[in-house]
Amino acid sequence: MRSEVSELPFRALCLTCRRPKSVCWCGALRPMLSSTRVVFVQHPRESRVPISTCRMAHLSLPNSELHVGLGLPRPPADAAVLFPSDDAVDVGALERPPGTLVVVDGTWSNARKVVQRDPVLRALPRVRVNPSRPGNYRIRKEPKAHCLSTIEAVALVLGVFEGEPEKYRPILSVFDRMVDTQLQHVGQGPSRHARRRQKNKSRPEFLAALRDESLVVAYAEGNGLPSSTGSRVRPELIQLVAVRVATGERFEVVLKPRRELAPRVAFHLDLPESALFAGVSVAEALERWRAFAGDALVATWGGFTLDLLEVEGEVPARTLNLKHLCSQHVFRSTGGIDAFAEELGHVAVESGGRAGRRIAALEHIVSSLSPRRGEGQGEGLPTAVISANDPH
Repeated sequence: MRSEVSELPFRALCLTCRRPKSVCWCGALRPMLSSTRVVFVQHPRESRVPISTCRMAHLSLPNSELHVGLGLPRPPADAAVLFPSDDAVDVGALERPPGTLVVVDGTWSNARKVVQRDPVLRALPRVRVNPSRPGNYRIRKEPKAHCLSTIEAVALVLGVFEGEPEKYRPILSVFDRMVDTQLQHVGQGPSRHARRRQKNKSRPEFLAALRDESLVVAYAEGNGLPSSTGSRVRPELIQLVAVRVATGERFEVVLKPRRELAPRVAFHLDLPESALFAGVSVAEALERWRAFAGDALVATWGGFTLDLLEVEGEVPARTLNLKHLCSQHVFRSTGGIDAFAEELGHVAVESGGRAGRRIAALEHIVSSLSPRRGEGQGEGLPTAVISANDPH
């Protein structure tokens, strides 16, 4: 007999701002028509952040458009991108403002990757703004004191373009309202995260698995069409990297493709096709992997790396899902490897392609969460357990 389960009421959402109606900020919108057209490029991950200000900036500026993605399909006419690189020109020093201002919305790390990797954005001239006062983003930690939210930065830039720095201050009323509303909800009883922490307070010390002396962290790349294409052919293993946590010993192998290289594989892996076609055979790669890993506890982020090994007939005897472990530790979804490592203070280094960056991020995650020897469950404090040896 099926047990009765009480249904939790869903919060009604506003279809304009996409926030619960109890914290809807649409009533505070003060749209203003700007002479400069604004094109927002929002990183997909940022579009899911409830307190992101990109959408409210778009709704506040009728002469704007919003694209959610990793770039633009075509360059806008007479455009510049707002991005604080070394070669960016201060907006106050421009002889005339551009006809279109492109604004990339996301974390600083994600925004930098979008600008660097999209050929359209990379080719545009860059401008920057130097605010005279700190921003009001009190509900979100900014990397530096002078950093502004997207809507604050755009309001300031448009004001400078039109010779009236305070002209677009009215559009910030919606931003100020959101900040005040969020702060009002702080302290009104335990949050759902706090309730979940209390519920799981007596759970076992799951981080103890990171103390295993044999622990090997592994990351793999595959050659295959994405599932979004409808392909049901499993990808083949094409790159495998790993590190033995206790010693810092490293492993890296590139496998020669056994089938036609899927479109953009080399691009996504950040490796030249020549390096892929110069790879070793499956037999040699697995022989080297078995010699390195032995009977180690193999830790991966999710199941993709293990799936690729299984395709080639290699199934580690002992495995650990780091993504699941980290989600248990922080009581929420962790997102991707790069985002969670960045949250723990990791600074990405461009080395060894995407696999090199990802294995470095996984090293940092393990190092940050590993309990100290002889202590109880850690609280996410960094513990240096990985020595950085040069790759063999």
